Amino acid sequence: MKGKEVKFLYLSEPEMIEAGVLDMKECVKVIDEAFHLLGEGDYLMGGPRENEHGLMIWFPEEKRFPNMPVNGPDRRFMAMVTYLGGRFNVCGEKWYGSNIENPKSGLPRSILTVMLNDAVTSEPLAIMSGNLISAMRTGSVPGVAAKYLARKDSKVCGVVGAGVISRACLMAIAEGTPSLEEALIYDILPEKSVAFKEEMEKITGLKVTPVDSLEECIRKADVISIATAGAKKADIPTEWLKEGALLTLTGTAGLTEDCYLDNTVIADNWKMHQAWMVEGDEHPKGIESILTWAPSAPVIKLILDEKMKHEDIRSLGDIACGKVPGRKDDKEKIVFLTGGMPVEDVAWGYAVYQNALKKGIGQELKLWDEPHWF
Repeated sequence: MKGKEVKFLYLSEPEMIEAGVLDMKECVKVIDEAFHLLGEGDYLMGGPRENEHGLMIWFPEEKRFPNMPVNGPDRRFMAMVTYLGGRFNVCGEKWYGSNIENPKSGLPRSILTVMLNDAVTSEPLAIMSGNLISAMRTGSVPGVAAKYLARKDSKVCGVVGAGVISRACLMAIAEGTPSLEEALIYDILPEKSVAFKEEMEKITGLKVTPVDSLEECIRKADVISIATAGAKKADIPTEWLKEGALLTLTGTAGLTEDCYLDNTVIADNWKMHQAWMVEGDEHPKGIESILTWAPSAPVIKLILDEKMKHEDIRSLGDIACGKVPGRKDDKEKIVFLTGGMPVEDVAWGYAVYQNALKKGIGQELKLWDEPHWF
């Protein structure tokens, strides 16, 4: 029997752009579809709990060998694997490397690649530049959350942090909240807010207004997007939130305890956050090992302190497919937590890959004419 030839598509970052990776309107639709599949249970992520964020190399605190990296802020290597069903019916992985020192070498903090494989045979379908996939899918999630959780008459979005992810988040929230008219932007560096305004007014069509304080940005907003990084996190008390406000957290943020206890907390996929808790229990340093970086760390701590229960938290996928209710009324204040999932990378990567095939974009590479051994 003659062995089968195997080819796959390689897509560089410029080719990903040509294939539509920056199309936020389409990205929000695709990620919404992925959340429906999560709610229906037509997905698998890594580990025996089927909901692991990824398998991470835990770098040691002190150097053990001359070349071995040590732990540091946002220092990680991680394989994020998943199966996504529905029309996707594909396995995939995002390979994630991050080093906060990278910009000093002219590199982005994170360097990512995404791989897609046939779900039955495991044949590679595509290897793609992953940075833009990751940024777009990360930004799209608050947009999907806003579709299901924001008040229908929301007019103002408050954006905290003028970085790349905040740009993607605002683009997506504008798609998920058609009633939106204005965005307020606050950054500790005023010049970044000005640059954000100039760029995002053109992209979104919204009026974008830089503000002088975090409090002003929060108090006036119907939908709030926080996507900041760094050791110092601003405290946000619950009284700053307008009646009916939706606060979306992309990554870690500094909210006071009452922000979680006095309001409704909804997660992208709480099962994944529960898996983080188990991972923390298994670490030599215990649960403290995840509390410095897990976006849900404050909620995890409240659960451990028996101030909240797992049952208090709903998942967006369950809301999207109608299993549980979303917003109860126009007065409810909602805090939405997102930790990022490989199902999102694979969903958007697969959509861009399909578009590349239709347009004849990318380089076809060969794994073999036929396998040497099989």
